[in-house]
Amino acid sequence: MSESIYILCALTSFACAWLLLQSYRSSRHRLLFWSGLCFSVMTLNNLLLVVDKLVFPATDLLPLRHITALAAVLMLLYGLIYEKE
Repeated sequence: MSESIYILCALTSFACAWLLLQSYRSSRHRLLFWSGLCFSVMTLNNLLLVVDKLVFPATDLLPLRHITALAAVLMLLYGLIYEKE
């Protein structure tokens, strides 16, 4: 059951990233760009979770997952603070 949840979370974050970046391409609002990048890195984070828990359960990828989560949050935070419309 947890396998399907991990995979669905990765697919959902990929769908969000795709939709946000497609919307950015048509409207050129910078916040959509930063949000799309954030969700792209969250997709990578979810894929690392799948690899960590399902493919290589003996390997601990927790530090790498934390780094990608921090990078995603920092991208969105940068977009929220420094981008002005």
